[in-house]
Amino acid sequence: MTNYLDFERPLAEIEGKAEELRAMARQSEEMDIESEAAALDKKASDMLVDLYSKLTPWRKCQVARHPDRPHCKDYIAELFTEFTPLAGDRNFAEDLAIMGGLARLGDRPVMVIGHEKGHDTKSRIERNFGMARPEGYRKAIRLMELADKFNLPVISLVDTAGAYPGKGAEERGQSEAIARSTEKCLQIGVPMISIVIGEGGSGGAVAIAAANKVAMLEHSIYSVISPEGCASILWKNAEKMREAAEAMRLTAQDLHYLGVIERVISEPTGGAHRDRTATMSSVGRALEAMLAEMDGMDRKALIDARRKKFLDMGARGLAA
Repeated sequence: MTNYLDFERPLAEIEGKAEELRAMARQSEEMDIESEAAALDKKASDMLVDLYSKLTPWRKCQVARHPDRPHCKDYIAELFTEFTPLAGDRNFAEDLAIMGGLARLGDRPVMVIGHEKGHDTKSRIERNFGMARPEGYRKAIRLMELADKFNLPVISLVDTAGAYPGKGAEERGQSEAIARSTEKCLQIGVPMISIVIGEGGSGGAVAIAAANKVAMLEHSIYSVISPEGCASILWKNAEKMREAAEAMRLTAQDLHYLGVIERVISEPTGGAHRDRTATMSSVGRALEAMLAEMDGMDRKALIDARRKKFLDMGARGLAA
């Protein structure tokens, strides 16, 4: 069953009518409604193109959070082979909000790390909706160190509303763990690529996204705070999230212009959830292209380029 966003309700009505006609035809072989259903399909297709050609920043937030959007686990299953998951921070616990392990991208051995939100109620609770605790970031640090030791490129898939702000997480050093993970991203002497596949929320995202190359899917978002959180702080009213999303410049297109990311990866019309396989294939091609761009770079060059990228960040926006 298709999950429709609130701005897609007119589209839902048209696609629902087409399906009703086809259901009636299946019950009675004498009915010939294919021409009417095809006309509705054409109308729905045109409406879908129109809706997604002029998405506002807030609507992009909604698309980025769509429950049917492919998550880290889906990308790993589709793009990587010989995936061997590695668990635990060797200190406190295993955090299922961050998954990672050794794998192959084509013929190239890599370390892949990502936020996993889950796909149903049970898995979302187990994964804490992709909001990692300190042990998750300490696991990410451990995996990055392992990749650095064995000279393996690191690929991170970012999809989180932010790091978990609960009491236990704060008691175990959430801020310190995020800072250490960000520091480790900047220290490793291997190529590092990050893809924002859904939400990139605050330090919880940056902790595994301080990479040589950062890309975003066309309708993903990346910001220092959620639009609702920003609106609550600035206007004391979370309902002003639309205005906040507009002001925050959180879309892939804005961030590419500002020089925060290097690449915008196209999504199928209607968003990644409309054609998951095509979306994941596009991400795979982008990963291979970005890795190829860093072939031949030595450890010092990779570290220096990564640090310079973040030190220079925002210069283009300030100049504009």
